[in-house]
Amino acid sequence: MNWRKLLAPLSAMWWGVTSTRNLLYKIGLFPVKSFKKPVIVIGNLSTGGTGKTPHTVYVLDLLRKNYRVAALSRGYGRRTSGFLVANYDSNARQIGDEPMMFFHRFKNRIVVSVGENRVEAIKELFQRFALDVVVLDDAFQHRALKAGFYILLTDYNELYSRDYVLPMGNLREPRSGAKRANVIVVTKCPPDLSEEEKEKIKRELKLLPEQEVFFSHINYSDTIFNISFNADIRQAEDCHALLITGIAKSDDLVKHAKSKFVSVKHLKYPDHYDFKPNDIKEIIGAYESLPSPKIMLTTEKDYMRLSQEHGIVKKLYYLPISIGIDQPDKFNEIISNYVQKNSRSN
Repeated sequence: MNWRKLLAPLSAMWWGVTSTRNLLYKIGLFPVKSFKKPVIVIGNLSTGGTGKTPHTVYVLDLLRKNYRVAALSRGYGRRTSGFLVANYDSNARQIGDEPMMFFHRFKNRIVVSVGENRVEAIKELFQRFALDVVVLDDAFQHRALKAGFYILLTDYNELYSRDYVLPMGNLREPRSGAKRANVIVVTKCPPDLSEEEKEKIKRELKLLPEQEVFFSHINYSDTIFNISFNADIRQAEDCHALLITGIAKSDDLVKHAKSKFVSVKHLKYPDHYDFKPNDIKEIIGAYESLPSPKIMLTTEKDYMRLSQEHGIVKKLYYLPISIGIDQPDKFNEIISNYVQKNSRSN
């Protein structure tokens, strides 16, 4: 018997709970707050691994060039609570790894903030800062907020149209939740994805007439970074690599690393993992066991946490990633036009 079928009754219950919740928000029995100024939500229907962080970085970088922008996250995994604004004294334990990465990338060119209550946090941001737009990551299911624009991400290898609600599948809510999206981005696509395949996926997603779909792929940087300096990754191609990850899906990164180094030893931890002293000992032991020449490598997001560990920080490098989007001019124009129209009229 297929093990998924055993979970079907639980999934049916979860489907009922989330559908009822969405309905109560839709008909107004649960309070919903909207804002006059632009608010953009980037999220997914699944439990993670769609590439939300690099897509959020893309949108933040696009908008910061012409607008005063704030990024707002829940701050998953942080040891603090309440509303906080990142500064040069912040660290991942205080604000979470993703917000710390945003601040690491943009410094004071944008406002980076965290808050569990998104509605109250947005109010605080607009009151304290002269902002044109607030961008939220992973808030697609935060129904107490009615954002002005929704970007929904779905993994090319695990389209929401082929998935099921928890626990039978990985969806946080029914597939019908995709109807709230203004733009849908199919992420982690092969760079050479054919137009025929794109059209096939569009038909499968059963889009509304007003919805736009884009396709994105991952770009790996040719430069790796350390606390002291950076280097061309090709200079390390004769190295044995220790790869440390604490992200939802690491298969693509492992495959890329294996194409760049003599060998790869992978230490895989859960997403947003809070590294303990014993974990650092494990990492040091694994690194010391590798033959020379060798390198210790992690993701940029994981580096935000691991860089606080003095025992490894001088040896540790991170590999940044970015995304490439098909029809980037059209995608950029849709996002920019929404912000321009709604920020100038308020």
